[in-house]
Amino acid sequence: MGAKRAPACPIRGWARSLRIISLALLATGAAAGCTAGGPTQPSSTGAGTSRTLGAPGKGGPSAAPAAVWPTFGRDTARTGGTPRLHRPGRLSVAWRARLDGAVYGQPLLIGNLVVVATEHDTVYALSTVTGKVAWHTHVGTPVPRGVLPCGNIDPLGITGTPAYDPSTGIVYAVAETTGYRHTLFGLSATNGAIKVERYIPTPDGQQRYDQQRPALTVAGGRVYVAFGGLAGDCGPYRGSVVGVPATGRGPIISYVVPTSREAGIWAPGGPVLGPDRSFYLSTGNGAADRPGLAYDRSDSVTRLTLSLSVLGFFAPTTWADDNAHDLDLGSTQPALAGNAAFAVGKRGVGYLAQAGALGGIGGNVAEAPVCKAFGTAAVHLSTVYEPCTDAGLTAVSVNVATRQIRILWRGPAGAHGSPSIGGGAIWVPDSRGRLYALSPVNGSVLQSVSLGVAMPRFSSVSLSGSRAYLGTLSGVVAVAGA
Repeated sequence: MGAKRAPACPIRGWARSLRIISLALLATGAAAGCTAGGPTQPSSTGAGTSRTLGAPGKGGPSAAPAAVWPTFGRDTARTGGTPRLHRPGRLSVAWRARLDGAVYGQPLLIGNLVVVATEHDTVYALSTVTGKVAWHTHVGTPVPRGVLPCGNIDPLGITGTPAYDPSTGIVYAVAETTGYRHTLFGLSATNGAIKVERYIPTPDGQQRYDQQRPALTVAGGRVYVAFGGLAGDCGPYRGSVVGVPATGRGPIISYVVPTSREAGIWAPGGPVLGPDRSFYLSTGNGAADRPGLAYDRSDSVTRLTLSLSVLGFFAPTTWADDNAHDLDLGSTQPALAGNAAFAVGKRGVGYLAQAGALGGIGGNVAEAPVCKAFGTAAVHLSTVYEPCTDAGLTAVSVNVATRQIRILWRGPAGAHGSPSIGGGAIWVPDSRGRLYALSPVNGSVLQSVSLGVAMPRFSSVSLSGSRAYLGTLSGVVAVAGA
């Protein structure tokens, strides 16, 4: 158990014209397996029930590296925006790092490191400049697709985006390991040492059918972890959220959707933390699938306290038909734009509700056709950028006071990854492995580049300085010129 270093190997695609401003900081870091070679296999470790392997945060907050992008969307509101970005120039691939598995989560940017987790149950930290590995820690054995009841990831290891706590210097990730066990690991951001390990019994009691895809959230001394089902919706799972003490010690709190089956919480952005310190999350289709059945909090936007008590919800009047035909809101997380809560799902309708007072069934203030959206939106002021699979990235203006939903523009047809905002551009990957920088004014293409590597579904971008970083089906790619 612990951090391991990999032997050096050349990184393909290096942009020689870039200024190398911090190579010396990680000159001794070893390279991961690169595009031309095989990945290094770290040593494995078992998963315990609960333990703290050292003092989290020892040395005080000053000892923890600062983070530019510590969580999915850069902040717990999942706005996806950063002011710390240069205007886009000519884009080029700076480096590609081949790791031991696919990276489905959004990369974290901590100090001079890119921190990612793979489906092989390994957490990596790589140099932002070179892509060389500074440390990696393997936390268990992932579950092969062949022993899962359904699903589309092989093997199934760490899928949800990790989260970083800058007050302690710990990166948290949830790994699925042999026996369908889900375990929260807390690792030192400086060297990968395991500081926290806590087994999470999924609160629906169906861990074989539960998948941890949403991003983690650190808030109020807890790490929040949401669960949905496997692709194919097999088995008797139910959507849930747990709050695990960040120290790894103490009781776990939970919320389970009150349905008899499904209603997964699975959109990759994870629960959205509002300025009122409450969570907003979307749920998938559930058991109540025809008129006359009692509503079961599926197909909804639900608002929870930090103790995971229900404060309110919104559901469309079409909830039963949505459930019957897999047209639910659970394919995205809600977006918060000021006092507006905006949600778009598989039906293609955008619903605008009052944040803090969601209104229950049919309680929205406006609705309008938008698109079929999958992933997580980005937000700037009153504009929401939705990842639309049938229309390309779509900019939508929302206003609760005027009860208005207005489409501003649509981007390139294939560009429907989860977007990020920075440097006067909207950044979005497409399904063919191309990254676009779009004009926020009209959605026109300012720059684009082929990444030259296969991308996972729901791919998303992290931004810092003059670089963009994305997870791939074989590791990580960095783009220069951002």
